[in-house]
Amino acid sequence: MSQKKYIRDLGELKIIKIIDNLIFEKTGKELIQDDSFFFSLKKLDFQNNLILNSDMFVSTTDAPKQMNFRQIGRKSVLMNISDLMVKGVRPKGIIISLGIPNTLSMNFFDELMNGIIDYCKKWNLDYIGGDLNKTKELIINPTVFGFKDPSMIIFRSGIHTGDILVVNSKFGLTGVGFDILVRKKGNLKKYPKYKRSILSVLEPIDPGEEAYILANNSLATSSIDSSDGLAKSLRDLMLVNPHIGFEIDFNDNLIHKEALLYSQEYNFPLEKLIFEGGEEFIQIFTIGSNNIETAQKKANEGGGKLFKIGKVISEEKIYFKKNDTKLEIKSQGFEHFK
Repeated sequence: MSQKKYIRDLGELKIIKIIDNLIFEKTGKELIQDDSFFFSLKKLDFQNNLILNSDMFVSTTDAPKQMNFRQIGRKSVLMNISDLMVKGVRPKGIIISLGIPNTLSMNFFDELMNGIIDYCKKWNLDYIGGDLNKTKELIINPTVFGFKDPSMIIFRSGIHTGDILVVNSKFGLTGVGFDILVRKKGNLKKYPKYKRSILSVLEPIDPGEEAYILANNSLATSSIDSSDGLAKSLRDLMLVNPHIGFEIDFNDNLIHKEALLYSQEYNFPLEKLIFEGGEEFIQIFTIGSNNIETAQKKANEGGGKLFKIGKVISEEKIYFKKNDTKLEIKSQGFEHFK
């Protein structure tokens, strides 16, 4: 690393060289120094589709103050590959455009790039290249891509009334984590009892294998990841599947015990933690009722888990059943610019 202290002391070419050296050191590969970037298709079946996702990470809206730069780098990659993986697509390569303040210290930049590159390496992603610019805040804009037979991709559309709604993890942790980190300005030291909740925001767990299993066995009728929260994700499914809605069972299959504990200790509405948390990156699927047992069995055999949390109904509303009472979910979930 350069002995210079801040990004402004270097300039674009030296920064690119630093990134290039880090990638080569960790992966044995070099950035492509050209006007465009290239990915070899020699080993791929050309019947497959190219699938891409680009999800921007902006420091002022996406990074709580308690998040370090390695965690920022890791999460910026995770949030992009999650959208591919829930379709049943394994990510193959990534291009990352970076907007960096010139006041960022080189130590923080080093942490950031190590977080990005280490997570790319974990998923065997080719870090091909990207753009670099000076910005007023840190902006990370990855584009991740993979390849898949279109007949084996799990789309958002395809839901039928009577399908079973399943997830690969329980909800509520990020709702707790954001409340502690953002509203209460807390941290792990002050709230050790809620470590899993806090880490669910700062270091989200890796996306699971369940989507691959369901996609490769044609067992799911739709899928979405819950990056905007459960309520918003279900409404997004309803947008592309007219004349359907959902009935959710408000029970242990849905609710993480740490969220229940937090709700009871701090008198915080449990429904808000579960339905409006966001950034869980939990995989949500609908599965035909005749395939649900097979799907759960195959997920278990592959080291995963599928929790039944409800069913698809013919009414265009979202309900949840709690204590023998059926209540409508009014929340629209998270939306940008609101």
